[in-house]
Amino acid sequence: MLANYQHSVTERFLQYVQIDTQSNPQSETHPTTEKQKDLSTLLAEQLKALGLVDVMTDEFGYVYATIPANTNKKVPTICFCSHVDTAPDCSGTNVKPLVHHHYSGEDIVLPDDTTQILSVKDYPYLTQHIGKTIITASGNTLLGADDKAGVAIIMDMVQYITTHPQILHGDIKILFTPDEEVGKGTAKVDLKKLGADFGYTLDGGELGTLEDETFSADAATITVNGVIAHPGYAKNKLVNALKIVGEILAALPKNEFSPETTSGREGFVHPVSIEGIAEKASIQFIVRDFITAKLTEHEARLKQIAEDIVATYQGVTMQFDLQEQYRNMKEVLDKHPQVVANAATAYKRAGINVIKEPIRGGTDGSRLSFMGLPSPNIFTGMQAIHSKKEWVGVSDMEKAVEVLVNLVQVWEETSN
Repeated sequence: MLANYQHSVTERFLQYVQIDTQSNPQSETHPTTEKQKDLSTLLAEQLKALGLVDVMTDEFGYVYATIPANTNKKVPTICFCSHVDTAPDCSGTNVKPLVHHHYSGEDIVLPDDTTQILSVKDYPYLTQHIGKTIITASGNTLLGADDKAGVAIIMDMVQYITTHPQILHGDIKILFTPDEEVGKGTAKVDLKKLGADFGYTLDGGELGTLEDETFSADAATITVNGVIAHPGYAKNKLVNALKIVGEILAALPKNEFSPETTSGREGFVHPVSIEGIAEKASIQFIVRDFITAKLTEHEARLKQIAEDIVATYQGVTMQFDLQEQYRNMKEVLDKHPQVVANAATAYKRAGINVIKEPIRGGTDGSRLSFMGLPSPNIFTGMQAIHSKKEWVGVSDMEKAVEVLVNLVQVWEETSN
């Protein structure tokens, strides 16, 4: 524990989650929603109030700031990063956080929708928080712990560092990003402006998890061009593109190849949206695997399924388009072992057992790593993310603050 320190992480978290910052996957703007800037602006103001230098938020909603070094050693510049947006999967409007002190272990019925019940049966990690304080939403929205827990942890770390000058450290960079939840979290980031050597995202789950491996990810789109005719005179003429994309979906394997049938290190192909009319329709997929080369195998299989169906219809054509999204950051982090090793040391100093596991998803750290800023992922405590049952434990957030304080000291101690 951080001796004689009154944490601000809970107070900050409760403030941040009430600001609607949901991103929009359909938008082509940066950020994808202007409301994300409401939190960015507030964070910049708070960072300035804490005495940080070079604080700025730009037109794209990014926040940059620096805690200057207070050591004579030449220490690599490290960055702590979290994203301000919440997922489009569940409403983030009018979030009403509820603080549950001395959690008893019994079911929690969320008051604004009593069908939403948080239970140990569904979320066994709750047992680690019996007698402690947890925070939930009220039942109508997500909570926003993903990733406002990370934001609050970083802000509390800043408060601790700036009020405890005896903590020796090199330059510390702060980065808050928009649009992580829609895959655009690093689209407009300025790494030259940031000026960091190594980074850490605060976007993980259970206490002790330290993640240096993510999926590699592509997006795939199948577009079907049907044969259109007036429906009143369509016999033996009309071929409905909407029905064909339905057949493609029905032809996908039922017991494999999908997120609902895979776990661990298994990859998947997942349809995420359909759009179109009878003349032309498309399906958007995400393709995921820890081994980058396997993406090609998954994509070839998906394409073949679609081509086999389309080939049975005269006059129908299709396009198969791919877009790279992100790659497994382990490919980069293995070249810089001290980044993860220093984090593991910081965990141990906080009395935490390190849990190394791959992320069945991605973080800003995936792209940042390949952009030249190797960035593993540190826990925040967030649970049941992207859902109305989302929750977080206060003790986990406070422990994460302690880890960050330890981590800046480890980098200073191991430098010349």
